[in-house]
Amino acid sequence: MSEVTIATAEPGALSLRALTKVYAPGTPAAVDGIDLEIHPGEFVTLLGPSGCGKTTTLRMIAGFEEPTSGELRLDGDLINKVAPNHRPMAMVFQSYALFPHLSVFDNVAYGLKLRKLPAPQIREQVEAALASMNLTPYAARAPHQLSGGQQQRVALARALVMRPKVLLFDEPLSNLDAKLRVQMRGEIRRLQRQLGITTVFVTHDQDEAMTMSDRIVVMNVGAIEQVDTPELVYRRPASVFVADFIGRANFLDVEVGQVGADDARITVLGREWSVPRHPDADGHGPATLLVRPESVRLASVDEQEDGGGVGRVVASMFYGESIEYEIETESGPLVVMVADPHDAQTFAPGDRVSVGFEASRAWLLPAATPVAG
Repeated sequence: MSEVTIATAEPGALSLRALTKVYAPGTPAAVDGIDLEIHPGEFVTLLGPSGCGKTTTLRMIAGFEEPTSGELRLDGDLINKVAPNHRPMAMVFQSYALFPHLSVFDNVAYGLKLRKLPAPQIREQVEAALASMNLTPYAARAPHQLSGGQQQRVALARALVMRPKVLLFDEPLSNLDAKLRVQMRGEIRRLQRQLGITTVFVTHDQDEAMTMSDRIVVMNVGAIEQVDTPELVYRRPASVFVADFIGRANFLDVEVGQVGADDARITVLGREWSVPRHPDADGHGPATLLVRPESVRLASVDEQEDGGGVGRVVASMFYGESIEYEIETESGPLVVMVADPHDAQTFAPGDRVSVGFEASRAWLLPAATPVAG
């Protein structure tokens, strides 16, 4: 992608206050009273499983859905009743939503023509947008003559040429193959940083959220579970749901002993450990220990150090740069990821192994509340 030359507006600040959407009386809220502040120039991703309310939230921000209650503010101004075409925002859709009968140039120019801008100004802005997306050679082509990645760039150019204060993305990469999806998410992130535009991105793909976002908003059944940086969402999740949804996780039921200001003594894998804890994991209820697969340490039983338990290898899968093991222990099953394995460090199904973990990278959480059913 070429150096960005697109003129942009001042990035907007979005505020969602007690935002709620109920589609029919007596039914659960699709979005249930969420509060969220999005700062100017920030890249925020709404992440969660299907039906969690992330797309409904995005559509309310865009104006395609009217909130049942609550407030939407842009730079302090209430916009609940403002029509979509009068909001200084632009959206890139999952389907790209390009007009098949218009050329690439005319697709990008469409919104500017609706604003009745002078033809020379339209041409100047469209040519700048096309050049920034490396689309100049394709200006006269129809959308069906482009690859998926090129169509995605046209949709992005059409959004940016409107000089929005807020840029919205509705799962824009889901139609691309895996390699192109990785390439496009990198390009979108670089472009957003260069322009400094406020961006709200919806996806169910955790890799997209982790690699692109300043902050991630994890949603579940219409509510926000956690808002934090990608690193904190991964390392210090607010709930078992977040820990399970973001990345791979091992969960072990543990006994909680002495509780400190920000740590706790627990017993698991045959010994006592001191681990960091969530504020609500205070020893007054059941607790669950989160241990990421890359934090588990394996050794032969002969090399067992002070601490850790003994397990049995159930399965191993070789990926080249890593080996994944399934280990059976007295505290429960564990998935283990060993990076850059050496031949002498590999184990076969049936082997007995010493099992431990990096206590500082574990995280003690309140046990998940069972769902009534």
